[in-house]
Amino acid sequence: MRILIVEDELDLAQALARGLRRKGFAVDIAADGEEGWELGEIHEYDLAILDLNLPKLDGLQVCQRLRASKPALLILMLTARSRLEDKVTGLDLGADDYLVKPFHFEELEARIRALLRRDLKAREPILSAGDLRLDTVSRIVWQGKRRLDLTVKEFAILEYLMRHRGEVVSQETLIEHVWDEEVNFFSGSIRVHIHSLRRKLGDSADHPRYIETMTGLGYRLIGAEEH
Repeated sequence: MRILIVEDELDLAQALARGLRRKGFAVDIAADGEEGWELGEIHEYDLAILDLNLPKLDGLQVCQRLRASKPALLILMLTARSRLEDKVTGLDLGADDYLVKPFHFEELEARIRALLRRDLKAREPILSAGDLRLDTVSRIVWQGKRRLDLTVKEFAILEYLMRHRGEVVSQETLIEHVWDEEVNFFSGSIRVHIHSLRRKLGDSADHPRYIETMTGLGYRLIGAEEH
């Protein structure tokens, strides 16, 4: 899952990004409303955390624009504006949730999980494919009765492929949803992580049981029972 943080308090934005990355999310930061709007237009984010008191472009305007152009984007407003009318305005302009500063990171994380569960693609907390089971809440993967020890990126790749089981997922799409802006597309990072994930699954590119390489197109998750 990829998250956009639009927050002009740099220390807060970086602290949130560090915490969310430890939880397995890919995170980008925008320091003002214009940058947030531009990043939101360029990339396919799953969720945006949006401050309201932003330079260059007010957070309410950013919310309204993003909602118009990205109807599937989840938007969480994070702001010091605590008046009821501000909350009502934000929600009416398209925000999915509203959290007032100061706040605890644990509450923010819980609200993010709740929002992602509302998403049609994320309602089912337990994903399965063949003998694989992935728990999106506890972030545990089982292969039959064996628990797999996956890195944060390996888990994120497998989760995305399982949510799109049977579909061909391009490298570009994986970058959009699993990595943030710091990734170097030409570094071979995806191939390295796919290779490592296959190794932990006991899978093979030549005779795939789980992850099939579609030459020139990307990757496709198949159930073990398909081979």
